[in-house]
Amino acid sequence: MANLKEIRNRISSVSSTMQITSAMKMVSAAKLKKAQDAITAMRPYSNKLTELLQTLSTTLDADSGSKYSAQREVENVLVVAITSNRGLCGAFNSNIIKQTNALINDVYGDKNVSVLAIGKKANDAFAKQNRVIANKSEVFDDLTFDNVADIAEMLMEKFAEGEFDKIELVYNNFKNAATQIVMTEQFLPIVPMEGEANVNSDYLFEPSKQEIVEALIPKSLKTQLFKGIRDSFASEHGARMTAMHKATDNATELRDQLKLTYNKARQAAITNEILEIVGGAEALNN
Repeated sequence: MANLKEIRNRISSVSSTMQITSAMKMVSAAKLKKAQDAITAMRPYSNKLTELLQTLSTTLDADSGSKYSAQREVENVLVVAITSNRGLCGAFNSNIIKQTNALINDVYGDKNVSVLAIGKKANDAFAKQNRVIANKSEVFDDLTFDNVADIAEMLMEKFAEGEFDKIELVYNNFKNAATQIVMTEQFLPIVPMEGEANVNSDYLFEPSKQEIVEALIPKSLKTQLFKGIRDSFASEHGARMTAMHKATDNATELRDQLKLTYNKARQAAITNEILEIVGGAEALNN
């Protein structure tokens, strides 16, 4: 059995860890509220804009389609992996890395697959495979629409120039603080709406459908990427809050066990001292 000093040191160490994880949990909870409000407010706009764009695209002739909806034979694929810059958030980052590796090895095993990393954890994981074409981790330092729009414009340019035939987004979709769903979402080419769509009775177009679609596409793509990063940002704080809550509970349980062990060891030491004193006294009497 460990001596009393070692047990006291372990209790002190666990208590310090528990204070740190508890503080991190409260910080993440505070940041989560703001991030959750932001993504909740943004989703209806993003979904409606995407729905409108897909509906309009299906009503256009094939030869008048945008350069962003061009369907080419897939040879070069770009996966935009969205992780966090920091760890201590459970399986948040490892799930994205695992899903990205599945796309690289299983879905596009015979294709040329590159990775654009948004988050240091993604960059660290895929830089070792020499697949990272750019690292945009700094976007989390100032997460604004304008900063994300610059990344979206770069992606649109690479697709339009034929550098990549398909671009996929991999990110965590925020459901609640305890649940994040890994999403694989096609960014380019634009996914047309399934089935036939008739929007003539619902909308009046001025100046024309074609011009509206060409104006909406860049805005819709920028909004789609911004929503994905916002989703990931909210999911990160939810995952970290949950992870730190569990870590605090585990540290509390371990501390209680150590205190029980310490009390038992202290009781045993006191009993041994009493026995030694009684034994010495009996020896003197005899």
